[in-house]
Amino acid sequence: MTKEEKFYKAVQDVFIGAKIEGEGGFINMMQIKAGYYSQIEKLLKEDIDKAVEKYPSFREELFDKLYSFFSRYFTESGSIYFNSTPFHSNTYEKVYTDKKDVILFWKTQMLYYVKTDRIFKSMPIEFDGLKFYFDASQIENKRANEKRSLIYQIKQVREDETMVLIVKYSERGSKTKTDEMLKSLKKKNITINEELLEKAFRVFEKQSEVDFFINKNVKAFLQEQFKLWSYQYFWDGAKEWYGDRVNQLQILKNIAFKIIDFVSQFEDELVKIWNKPKFVRKSNYVITLDRIGDKSLVDKILEHKGIADQINEWKEIGIVDSEFNIKSISENKKYKYLPIDTKYFKDLELEIIALFEDLDNQLDGWLIKSENYQALHTILPKFKERVQTIYIDPPFNTGDDFDYIDNFQDSTWLTLMENRLVLAHNILHQNGSIYLHLDENANYIGRTLMDYVFGDDNFKREIIWDIQVLSGYKVKGADKNWILGHQSIYFYTKTEKYYFEKLIQPQSLKYLESFNKIDEKGLKYQVAHGRRIYKNVVEAKGKPYGDVWSLLKDVVNVERPFMEVWNELTSVVDLNKSFSSVWSDIMSFQQQPTSSERLDFDTQKPEKLLERIIKASTHTESRDIVLDYYGGSGTSANVSQILGKKWICIEMGKQFDEKILPRLKKTLSGFETSVSRDNKYIGSGIFKYYSLEQYEEALANCKYRDGDLFSKASENAYQDYVFMKDEKMLSALDIDYEKNNVNIDLSKLYTDIDIAETLSNLTGKWIKAIKNDKVEFTDGSNININILDYKLIKSLIWW
Repeated sequence: MTKEEKFYKAVQDVFIGAKIEGEGGFINMMQIKAGYYSQIEKLLKEDIDKAVEKYPSFREELFDKLYSFFSRYFTESGSIYFNSTPFHSNTYEKVYTDKKDVILFWKTQMLYYVKTDRIFKSMPIEFDGLKFYFDASQIENKRANEKRSLIYQIKQVREDETMVLIVKYSERGSKTKTDEMLKSLKKKNITINEELLEKAFRVFEKQSEVDFFINKNVKAFLQEQFKLWSYQYFWDGAKEWYGDRVNQLQILKNIAFKIIDFVSQFEDELVKIWNKPKFVRKSNYVITLDRIGDKSLVDKILEHKGIADQINEWKEIGIVDSEFNIKSISENKKYKYLPIDTKYFKDLELEIIALFEDLDNQLDGWLIKSENYQALHTILPKFKERVQTIYIDPPFNTGDDFDYIDNFQDSTWLTLMENRLVLAHNILHQNGSIYLHLDENANYIGRTLMDYVFGDDNFKREIIWDIQVLSGYKVKGADKNWILGHQSIYFYTKTEKYYFEKLIQPQSLKYLESFNKIDEKGLKYQVAHGRRIYKNVVEAKGKPYGDVWSLLKDVVNVERPFMEVWNELTSVVDLNKSFSSVWSDIMSFQQQPTSSERLDFDTQKPEKLLERIIKASTHTESRDIVLDYYGGSGTSANVSQILGKKWICIEMGKQFDEKILPRLKKTLSGFETSVSRDNKYIGSGIFKYYSLEQYEEALANCKYRDGDLFSKASENAYQDYVFMKDEKMLSALDIDYEKNNVNIDLSKLYTDIDIAETLSNLTGKWIKAIKNDKVEFTDGSNININILDYKLIKSLIWW
């Protein structure tokens, strides 16, 4: 194979990326990309032939150098970044070596992290005289950083006894029916046992796992890299130059830049889809009966056909027992906080939410099912600088097996975190604060990243959470010599003028009851070390979080009354202002006092931990917003609900439906936890939950032309943005040319769009009320949702 042939084959491979089988929008885009390249390759060959006519001896070197350059920046996933930069003679390039995974994310900081996924290909496998063929054509690519298992089904057995297996991702917990497969194979006289079948599965699953990225500005990136690369190859160390050599290098640059131009078109299109606002879908409200108030409406709900499904849900969640029936509601006051989910009463939903004169302001929270970058980017206009407190408990990069991927290269982890932290920074209020929760696997780079995003000039602290691990508990990081006993929580503020409530710990009831003496003024006290200690003083001052109380014994003068001693103590440490950076009084989630508070979720955080964070960083008598975009088990949202704060919780994984949503419903019903008991929360509330259109769904809905992308090649063919010719998601528009009118039917894209919430996110306006034909906003404006102006929603369907 000549260098020219090698170049065209190699560039075709790296430009298109590895062949990925399956279904989904990304697959569609790769197929279009392949077709695009096949057409422009002819034009590229003509341009190269013309360019080297005067320098035929340069032809072989040209192809060699082009291949050498582009192979450094294309990956098997199709992502474009520092894939292979082997030259280490220059400090600039040493940063990008793959021999070490860079501590900082210089390799990937110009990227959007999309997901980590395996590139599955259909493949034959043979061992021990057995022949398999795994058909991967039906695998739908993952939408985000979700962990999904594969399932296998027998498709057929060929005449040569090759077992053809269909491979899919598991849906709703479905599993491979190994026993049925073995029985089916036995009927076809195939001798195989479960162990050998499982071995075949493992061999298939060893295919490449790769990180998928989108380059934010691939054209500028590759042009910059080419200039640096060409300098190293041709200019550094050269003793003399002649005119023809300069012309040859100019040819190399011109051809390389043409390739860069057409490569960037596809990457730019992916960036646009990644960052386009997303449609709100599948929205519902959860509201307790006491918040509905209207008896006639309550009666409608209780007489509705959906009430049977609602009662079954209450029983499944554990809100009511198996003996519960509708009559129980009127007979027992404890049922006034039963949570109604409008998904069972869609024909009554508008009537229910019409009871609220200022809907968004009266909502307790928003529970959003989405990949978190897509969610943060979509809700940014609505919540820009409105969130008071952010707490995130992201993947710790432990390498362990949880309900999500938790094993990244450091540079990949930093990229996915940076992309989302930048958006979080924009959402955070000017006097707000953010808490980043990590352990020893990533805390050292997490701190550096927080400095990068939030700056070094604002207030920041590292909190050590002493989780007091007791023997007998399975914990991360445990081995025969060491048990992980702490985690790090980084506290950062957006500006120097941040809000923080100095907390004190109330004295125990048992201690307060020990004040059994009464002085001449009727004040209760007790005697300790020959002096009086007054109950009212102890109750007022409380006990600071952290171990400063022990300082009391070092400054107490037993000959002087307690009130004076207290004043002396405050000169050493001000109890009202002390807030220790070591939290040793909150137990780990495994050790929570009430076992019913624990969910089947390995990384659940205790409610007491979030209670402290939220109370310290939100205004005491306020409805400040708390955001958690790594929702996990929903502890942040749950505690915010109990404390009377508004909240936003974002989660993509199966725990959204299996853990968070049921937990919040249970809390609204009045389920008691240690935090709800301490804060006298007995139930009641209203929140909204919905799904967002995802990147893969947007890709799948884009109607790209599959015909001739270059019906007429122009002089600017490489720069002509081919996607300007495509309709993308314009199928939602129906143009009436006679009446010069554009009708919009978004149901052609999705049948379950919440137009009101979509418009609220898009415009940044808060919803005051939703009616049959319009949505009213708090600024006094309104939009007819049945007759939309296409200009208003243009960014949703065409870009």
